[in-house]
Amino acid sequence: MWQYFVNKSAGNLHIVLGMSPVGDTLRTRCRNFPGLVNNTGIDWFMPWPSQALHAVAKSFLGTNPLIPVENMEDLVEHVVLVHESVGEFSKQFLQKLRRSNYVTPKNYLDFINTYSKLLDEKTQYNMAQCRRLEGGLDKLKEATVQLDELNQKLAEQKIVLAEKSAACEALLEEIATNTAIAEEKKKLAEEKAMEIEEQNKIIAAEKTEAETALAEVMPILEAAKLELQKLDKSDVTEIRSFAKPPKQVQTVCECILILKGHKELNWKTAKGMMSDPNFLRSLMEIDFDSITQSQVKNIRGLLKTLSTTTEDMEAVSRAGLGMLKFVEAVMGYCDVFREIKPKREKVARLERNFYLTKRELERIQNELAAIQRELEALGAKYEAAVLAKQKLQEEAEIMERRLIAADKLISGLGAGNVRWLNDLDELMHRREKLLGDCLLCAAFLSYEGAFTWEFRDEMVNQVWQSDILERGIPLSQPFRLENLLTDDVEISRWGSQGLPPDELSVQNGILTTRASRFPLCIDPQQQALNWIKRKEEKNSLRVASFNDPDFLKQLEISITYGTPFLFHDVDEYIDPVIDNVLEKKIRVSQGRQFIILGDKEVHYDPNFRLYLDTKLANPRYSPSVFGKAMVINYTVTLKGLEDQLLSVLVAYERRELEEQRGHLIQETSENRNLLKGLEDSLLRELATSTGNMLDSVELLQTLEETKSKATEVSEKLRLAEKTALDIDRLRDGYRPAARRGAILFFVLSEMALVSSMYQHSLIAFLEVFGLSLKKSLPDSILMKRLRNIMDTLTFNIYNYGCAGLFERHKLLFSFNMTIKIEQAEGRVPQEELDFFLKGNTSLEKSKRKKPCAWLSDQGWEDIILLSEMFPDNFGALPDDVEEHLTVWQEWYDLDSLEQFPLPLGYDDNITPFQKLLILRCFRVDRVYRAVTDYVTVTMGEKYVQPPMISFEAIFEQSTPNSPIVFILSPGSDPASDLMKLAEHSGFGGNRLKFLAMGQGQEKVALQLLEVAVARGQWLMLQNCHLLVKWLKDLEKSLERITKPHPDFRLWLTTDPSEGFPIGILQKSLKVVTEPPDGLKLNLRATYFKISPEMLDQCPHPAFKSLVYVLAFFHAVVQERRKFGKIGWNVYYDFNESDFQVCVEILNTYLTKAFQQHDPRIPWGSLKYLIGEVMYGGRAIDSFDRRVLTIYMDEYLGDFLFDTFQPFHFFRSKEADYRIPTGDGKDTFVEAIEALPLANTPEVLGLHLNAETGYYTQAARDMWSHVLELQPQTGGCSTGASRDDYTGRVAKDIENKMPKVFDLGLVRKQLGTATSPTSVVLLQELERFNKLVIRMSTSLAELQRALAGEVGISSELDDVARSLFLGQIPNIWRKLAPDTLKSLGNWMPYFLRRFSQYTTWVTESEPSVMWLSGLHIPESYLTALVQATCRRNGWPLDRSTLFTQVTRFQDADEVNERAGQGCFVSGLYLEGADWDRERGCLTKSKSKVLVVDLPILKIIPIEARRLKLQNTFRTPVYTTSTRRNAMGVGLVFEADLFTTKHISHWVLQGVCLTLNSD
Repeated sequence: MWQYFVNKSAGNLHIVLGMSPVGDTLRTRCRNFPGLVNNTGIDWFMPWPSQALHAVAKSFLGTNPLIPVENMEDLVEHVVLVHESVGEFSKQFLQKLRRSNYVTPKNYLDFINTYSKLLDEKTQYNMAQCRRLEGGLDKLKEATVQLDELNQKLAEQKIVLAEKSAACEALLEEIATNTAIAEEKKKLAEEKAMEIEEQNKIIAAEKTEAETALAEVMPILEAAKLELQKLDKSDVTEIRSFAKPPKQVQTVCECILILKGHKELNWKTAKGMMSDPNFLRSLMEIDFDSITQSQVKNIRGLLKTLSTTTEDMEAVSRAGLGMLKFVEAVMGYCDVFREIKPKREKVARLERNFYLTKRELERIQNELAAIQRELEALGAKYEAAVLAKQKLQEEAEIMERRLIAADKLISGLGAGNVRWLNDLDELMHRREKLLGDCLLCAAFLSYEGAFTWEFRDEMVNQVWQSDILERGIPLSQPFRLENLLTDDVEISRWGSQGLPPDELSVQNGILTTRASRFPLCIDPQQQALNWIKRKEEKNSLRVASFNDPDFLKQLEISITYGTPFLFHDVDEYIDPVIDNVLEKKIRVSQGRQFIILGDKEVHYDPNFRLYLDTKLANPRYSPSVFGKAMVINYTVTLKGLEDQLLSVLVAYERRELEEQRGHLIQETSENRNLLKGLEDSLLRELATSTGNMLDSVELLQTLEETKSKATEVSEKLRLAEKTALDIDRLRDGYRPAARRGAILFFVLSEMALVSSMYQHSLIAFLEVFGLSLKKSLPDSILMKRLRNIMDTLTFNIYNYGCAGLFERHKLLFSFNMTIKIEQAEGRVPQEELDFFLKGNTSLEKSKRKKPCAWLSDQGWEDIILLSEMFPDNFGALPDDVEEHLTVWQEWYDLDSLEQFPLPLGYDDNITPFQKLLILRCFRVDRVYRAVTDYVTVTMGEKYVQPPMISFEAIFEQSTPNSPIVFILSPGSDPASDLMKLAEHSGFGGNRLKFLAMGQGQEKVALQLLEVAVARGQWLMLQNCHLLVKWLKDLEKSLERITKPHPDFRLWLTTDPSEGFPIGILQKSLKVVTEPPDGLKLNLRATYFKISPEMLDQCPHPAFKSLVYVLAFFHAVVQERRKFGKIGWNVYYDFNESDFQVCVEILNTYLTKAFQQHDPRIPWGSLKYLIGEVMYGGRAIDSFDRRVLTIYMDEYLGDFLFDTFQPFHFFRSKEADYRIPTGDGKDTFVEAIEALPLANTPEVLGLHLNAETGYYTQAARDMWSHVLELQPQTGGCSTGASRDDYTGRVAKDIENKMPKVFDLGLVRKQLGTATSPTSVVLLQELERFNKLVIRMSTSLAELQRALAGEVGISSELDDVARSLFLGQIPNIWRKLAPDTLKSLGNWMPYFLRRFSQYTTWVTESEPSVMWLSGLHIPESYLTALVQATCRRNGWPLDRSTLFTQVTRFQDADEVNERAGQGCFVSGLYLEGADWDRERGCLTKSKSKVLVVDLPILKIIPIEARRLKLQNTFRTPVYTTSTRRNAMGVGLVFEADLFTTKHISHWVLQGVCLTLNSD
């Protein structure tokens, strides 16, 4: 049963293994596990063909109701084109920028899905907007219809109203007349009442004032009135009865007449006056105040004439007496009253007016009462008529009001109506355009993340947009992604959260928030990381890395509770445990959404968001990662950084302007929101209004409010637009400095391509940028101020960059900076730069013959290409050289020819950079110095004089949060300098901790770090490169430090190391420590560290002199390193400790000799211990040890103290290097200071040409580095595209390819008796065949890949890149003999090898063997010895080779084979020349680094018989790189005859090579 189950399962079990073919993983697995190939059916899934893409798109989009049938076919074809074009652009992206982007069917399905979703979402939104506007417009239409109806009804109502009015016209007229009169009277009465009221107020005020004044005269007035009261009617009658009155009575009566204002003064008048029954009362009522001055005067006159007494008067008449007393009293009153008369008059006048008015009022009121009584009679009729008319009137008024409301609504919304109609039309129009708009946006969201802005722009705005328009698919013009995928308010919010405002960053923001896949941000400048942290900080963002032990637990919590999660420091490997999360593989069970994380089911909250962020500048992710995540390129661009720096610059220079801009953006977005809100509220009111819309007061209020606010807001927006333009214009004035800053940052960051240790963060750059703004000189003229900023910034960045660069890269940095700045200014065209860097890389040699021997072959080829590429400036150069050879040779032979004018006045018509092009053609060795001069001329001398490293300055620049990283070079150790700094700064003793890193030190280091951070100590971790993996933990610990002690500093030392964490490097202050350059500086640095006590510790008189000799030797062995392979085969780390130990050895041996009174110095022991043990112990190459031994022989011996023949290390006209005489340290220091700063190579025993070689190599290194920094654009001198050019080169080589040798046929020809050399031939042919096959297949594959027939693998990519740059591809190099040649120079060499093999196969072994043409020349030489031993019967282990240089210069001169051994050709002598006449080594000619050695005869011989004299044992290497640390490169040793001591040639680094470069 079990067996049946097993068989059944095995029969039905299907196992599918999915593997990605990208990279070498699959290839390696298949090789390691052959069963994968043998026991499986392999199905290669090639990229989907166009038909498949078309069918898939048709299947998914064909049923979409939103896509019109007439556009369906075009749309599907465009979708296919987009997918295929991304593949093409990905290839270009890899070629130009060496960045990978993979496009998979997953992206294609995502594109189609995103398009469908986006189209549906935007269409729904569009329709909702349309419905909203249509609702408002419908209400407006309703109001218009009501307006027409109302007008009609109102006209009818008016007719009825007119009839009713006519029927009761008479009655109404009468009522109206009476009512009008009554109204008039009423109005009059009201006016009078108001007048009286006003007068009352005035009288009261005036009266009070008058009465106060009259209070004094009132008693007199009262007395007068009392006199009158005593009289009665009978008394008056008595007087009247006089026919002729007594004089006294008449006089008194006249006085009264005068008082009463009578003109006629006679008795008759007086009697008439007194006949008034109210006479006495009238006297009482006399207005005393109105008595005039003339009346008083007249009465006084009369009283004067009346000379009578009271008794006399009483006797005549009692009434007369009373009246007399009254008159006298009145007179008395008048005298007093005269003073206050004006006041009394005023009061009287006012009261008179008051009475008149009051009487008038009474009259009017009486009349009004009469009329009202009359009106009451008509009351009933009036009431009825009014009611009837009122009813009709009310109806008419309602209609009128509605008419006004409708009119207001229609006129008030007139502009809105027009706008809404336009908006509705626009929305309808836009709905049509959504077809193309969503297509472009979906393509952008699915494919564009990994590309740079230039690529995105070309793809979206040129290729895809053009195709959509050509196919007639509706598309908005001008098209902007931002219009559909975001808005200004959101962009402004992102800006406030730290996202830069440039277009690329906004696009990245859209991709991060809108893409269907979770974002993976390529973020070397950490801008995305900071933005995401600030954006999501309110949403409980969790941050972790894959190195955290609990990251899964943290992620689980975020997924469950729907909070955002950020993985930072992601490297190229993404843990597959999160694949389900990345791919959003959400499952649903019983209504619950969950996801499988590891081995757990985790509840999935739809609000969960995942972000991944990497610091790697150019990570190589697999295609599966591109399918799972949205890879977004946040790498800052030149344009983007320029905009960011512009904001920083304007904020510093014109803070108010940047603040105004910020406010303006904020205000504009708020105003736009407000305008939208107002419109929405109005449309909502319209849509929700019930009943008769025209009776809604709220609606009309909203309308009024909206109208006024909308006008105000629109005006503000218009003003904001104008202001924004003005601000942008002002800001653009500062753009040149921002552009310079952006260029400098890219120059700085590009240095990371030269060495991974040269990492710089944008944050650190911005600090230098800010500092430069503060330090640059102010100026009121903008252009001068900008120039000051640019100069200061450029120099500060130069200094900042140089601190962290090795000496050999500092000029490269200056040159790259100069070139970038010049190119930004429109100088130095790219074609000129390409020529300068590459020269002539053509495989075809020029047909024009080289006119002279002194010019190199490559130089002539370069001259020809230069004349063809730039005919305007250099068209006649080849002719000029041929016609004026002597002039050019004189210039060529100058030592520093770059400092002299070019021949034939070429300087007059060319730029400083074009001078470098000519120098490249003639003297490569002077290019390095010429570049220095070019930088000096273009930028200034300070840009070729790097700043000295000062530990004090480093400490000043440092902060507790940024470590100081010392990048070490051999021979340097900053520990002692740091200890001095610590002592000097108060951090000596316990406050400075050292730890040398090594296995097991990890925990100790972290504990020390914790203590140092808390207590403010200095911590130095040495040799961090030994624990590169642990540095990740250190980086984490540093990130966790939030508030370190202000005194805390972390110092790290490391060798340049590939795996050093970018994070630490970016946030650190990098300092490169190198031993001083030059003998003098090296000696000075050594003596600086020697204390006087140390010199005095040995009593031997020779000790101080020997310490100086040792210091000189120490400087020499270090200085030799700079000359590369001619100095040492292997680069040795001779350092201070070697010197210190050797001083101790000297001290020990000399002290012992002194104490034993031994006059001899033990030179043998000293030479052995110093030269063989201490320094020689480092030397792993036997020829390097030979150099050290020679130095020991040259520098140590009794001859040092020979008084007859003083010792000199080196002596010339310019300088004398000897041992100073004297005792104290100061004597030696003074002697060192007297030495020249720069020394020639001759001081070290090298030839002057060593410097030429050094500078030649330096120029080549610079070219290769600058070439690395160039974008790999398709440009080549012919103007063809990169692919075309590469294809042509591949075809050209393919046409020259030889056939493979038939080894079976060759074996047959050789027969059975094969000699050792025949075996070598077969081995050589086998290797050559492998190379030919590899070359042929790779060339054929490459041409197919360029044609798009097959995918391009990493190997093919390397081949294509090498062919484009004129280099030998790595896969060929592995199968070919070692060479340093360029591809153009290597091809003739390759074909010459084939020619030699062919001759050997078809004819016989060549009489002169071209040794360079053999893959392994050692095997041929061994075979030669074997054959000779067999022939002569010698023991093989006791046989060897020796060599003789013949007089044959060329292989053609040799007519017969060598009897014993063989002749070999193709050897090059470096470091010396060959004297053909004398047949010996001789000194090199100036500027001739390598010479062809005549034909060499190699003779096998028995070792015991070999007796050589005056010969120099010369190593023969494959190439000029000589032998490496692994011992690879040495072929054999040749014996060259010499007349000089061999030490001369040993120190000059003489050797033979099989290849010239």
